[in-house]
Amino acid sequence: MTALPDWMRPPREEGWFAEDLDRLPEAPRHTELIDGALVFMMSPQRSWHGRLVTALTTTLTAQAPAGFEVEREMTIRLDARNRPEPDLLLTDLPYDPDRTWYSPEHVKLVVEAVSPESAHRDRTVKLRKYAEAGIPHYWCVEDENGAPVVHVYELDGPTSTYAPAGIFRGTLQRPVPFEITLNLNSLTPPRRG
Repeated sequence: MTALPDWMRPPREEGWFAEDLDRLPEAPRHTELIDGALVFMMSPQRSWHGRLVTALTTTLTAQAPAGFEVEREMTIRLDARNRPEPDLLLTDLPYDPDRTWYSPEHVKLVVEAVSPESAHRDRTVKLRKYAEAGIPHYWCVEDENGAPVVHVYELDGPTSTYAPAGIFRGTLQRPVPFEITLNLNSLTPPRRG
């Protein structure tokens, strides 16, 4: 076994903190902080995932009214020890080329495209953490035989948990956080064979 590189060693006994991510230039792209632990994508990204996220970014950006920005692969500083990186987020802050993270009060929608290595985090851990942080809308996009299926959640304020708002195949229409209509089948090319 080889020794861990120095940058992988937590700077303190308590582990990592949110601000530490900005001081880790050696860390792999897409490094997240969950409960004080660094999490980075270890498996190669599937083409389906990349194409879906690109198509969603383009489509949501085209539909977003003034005052909303769509960001891809930017972290959200949920608290001192949690800074996950969703596939997409919708914010009410203007574009800032130097921004490295968002605070939850400015995030209106989080979208996670589920991959085999992130399935547990996307379906359970992040679902709970985003709700506890007060993010009003969460979409979890699953691959169902090559077609995207979107599990939509809305925040129930009194309980700080997400309530299921629907499972969408083919077409997704939502009135919140703004009027959104998506042809889900057009987001990824159909499988051949």
